[in-house]
Amino acid sequence: MEWRDQGILLSVRRHGESSAIIDVFTEGHGRHAGVVRGGAGRRMAPVLQPGAQLDVAWRARLEDHLGSFRAEPLRSRAAAALSGRLALAGLNAVTALLAFCLPEREPHADLYVRSEQLLDLLGNETLWPLAYLRWELALLEDMGFGLDLTACAVSGSRFGLAYVSPKTGRAVSQEAAGEWADRLLPLPPVMLGQGNAEDAEIVQALRTTGHFLAARLAPALGNHPVPEARGRLLDLLSRRL
Repeated sequence: MEWRDQGILLSVRRHGESSAIIDVFTEGHGRHAGVVRGGAGRRMAPVLQPGAQLDVAWRARLEDHLGSFRAEPLRSRAAAALSGRLALAGLNAVTALLAFCLPEREPHADLYVRSEQLLDLLGNETLWPLAYLRWELALLEDMGFGLDLTACAVSGSRFGLAYVSPKTGRAVSQEAAGEWADRLLPLPPVMLGQGNAEDAEIVQALRTTGHFLAARLAPALGNHPVPEARGRLLDLLSRRL
C-alpha cells in the first residue's frame, strides 16, 4: 500500500534512537500517522516542526499498518509562528484541535483547505483573530456540530438575532429570548458577518464556540478535554482587550 499527498504536520514524537512518528493532516487521506526514518536526526528534526507544509509519501505492507513516511518540506511556518506570542499560540491551538478532533484516515478536504489558508496568515495579527474564529466555526460544522445562525429558532425571524441556544446551537432573537436570555449564549454580530471585527466581539464569539467544543464535540470524542492550547490562545486574545 502506498500513496503520496501534501499535508500539515500536526505533531512529532521520537521513535527509537533516530526515527520519529509524525501525525499529518492531508487533503486526500485525512489525519494520518507514520514513521519517518531519521526523523529525529540533525537533517530532518528542524524540518519536522508542527505547522510545516510537507510533501509526504506513505508506504506500508498492509493498509491498517502504521507504515512509514518519506517527508519533504514544502514550506516552513516556524518563522511566522515565532514572530509573536499570538502567532505561536495560534499555531499550537490549530494543530492541537485538529489532532484532537479529526478521526484517523478520514478525509476532510474542505477543512484541510481552510486550515492551510489559516496557517498561512500566521504573523498577521490584524487578520488572524477573525480568520481563526471563522475556522473554528468551520471545524464545528465539519465535525457535525455546526451552529445554525440563519434564523431565530423560536420565531423564525432573521432579524434581531442576539443569542445561541446552548443545547441546539440555533440562533435566538432578542425579542424571543425573553426571560430565558440569561440561560443563552451570546451571539455577537461578528458571528453573523456583521459590523467590525473588534477583539472584544471575537473573544465573546470564541467563548460561545468554546461551549460547543467542550459540551458537544468533546463528549462525542470520548469526553476528553479540549486541548489546553485552545484556552491559552483565548487567554492571550482576552489580554489584548
